[in-house]
Amino acid sequence: MAKFYPQITESLQSFIQQQHLFFTATAPVQGRVNLSPKGMDTFRCLSPQEVAYLDLTGSGNETSAHLVESGRLTIMFCSFTAEPLILRLYGQGQVIRPRDRTWSLYAPHFELLPGTRQIIAMAIDSVQTSCGYAVPLYEYQGERDKLKRWAEAKGDVGLAQYWQDKNQVSIDGLPTGLLVD
Repeated sequence: MAKFYPQITESLQSFIQQQHLFFTATAPVQGRVNLSPKGMDTFRCLSPQEVAYLDLTGSGNETSAHLVESGRLTIMFCSFTAEPLILRLYGQGQVIRPRDRTWSLYAPHFELLPGTRQIIAMAIDSVQTSCGYAVPLYEYQGERDKLKRWAEAKGDVGLAQYWQDKNQVSIDGLPTGLLVD
């Protein structure tokens, strides 16, 4: 049965810290819903009511565009091990870019990886758990290093050009604010 909490409890934080994968979901007022898998030790619980993750360069920048427009964000974790659980965090997301004055408050919580694009912070409105009984069992084998190697090969100039070419607007044409407000 689903259960709601007003914030992340200590046991739920412990569960989050054991996960190697999480999913983010955002949606514009009109257009495509975005659901993205994330990993690489980029998620942090900052307090019982605030979390953040390091957002790395990707093929698009949908989360940023959607948060600029609506702010709505859902983050989901699920157990792929013997003890089933699904955990959803609901709240308001905020995009924090290296040029923002709040960057210096959030960046120290992370190892800034090659291709770091921005940080997504979330003020939690509610937390929900559910059983996860139908989630299959999977065994974690390790992190992929392909994105890191790709970003290193691009270098700062190549990444800036990639952001200019591929990360300025969402697939629905919404501005992401990555390089300009």
